[in-house]
Amino acid sequence: MAASSRAQVLDLYRTMLRESKHFSAYNYRTYAIRRIRDAFRENKNVKDPVEIQTLVNKAKRDLGMIRRQVHIGQMYATDKLIIENQEKPKT
Repeated sequence: MAASSRAQVLDLYRTMLRESKHFSAYNYRTYAIRRIRDAFRENKNVKDPVEIQTLVNKAKRDLGMIRRQVHIGQMYATDKLIIENQEKPKT
C-alpha cells in the first residue's frame, strides 16, 4: 500500500471511530465501533490498489451514513442504560 493511501485509510479509520462514539444509544455505539474495527482488520492485508480504492469509497459512504444516524439519534434521544450510568470506583 502506498504511503498516501495508508495515511488516507488510517485517517478514515480514526474518523469513523470518532464519529461512532457520538451515538447516543449505547448498543448502537458499541456495535458500530466493533463493526468498524472488524471490517478494517478483515481487509488489512488487501494489496490490490483498485480493491483498496473500492473499500475506501465504501468506507466513505458508511461514514456519511454514521454521521446521518448520529444526528437522527440525537434528535430522538433516549434515557441512558444502567451500564452507562455506572461510576468508576475511585482508587
